[in-house]
Amino acid sequence: MQDEMEPSANELHDNFHALVCREPLLDSHQAAALLKVHPRTLQRLVHRGKIHAIQVGKLWRFKASALDAWMNQ
Repeated sequence: MQDEMEPSANELHDNFHALVCREPLLDSHQAAALLKVHPRTLQRLVHRGKIHAIQVGKLWRFKASALDAWMNQ
């Protein structure tokens, strides 16, 4: 019997899917083009902690909202 407070596997999957699909991730080249900087400059900003990024293996991914937040600082 499932606890009423605990979401079902389907509910968890639906919630996760909604979060993931809400904002697609950009790769380094797309993000750099959006900011009009060289991809290496973007990588330096990430390593300095200036721009938030998600590392997937050796690759970096960026949310457009994080880039927008950085531009509006």
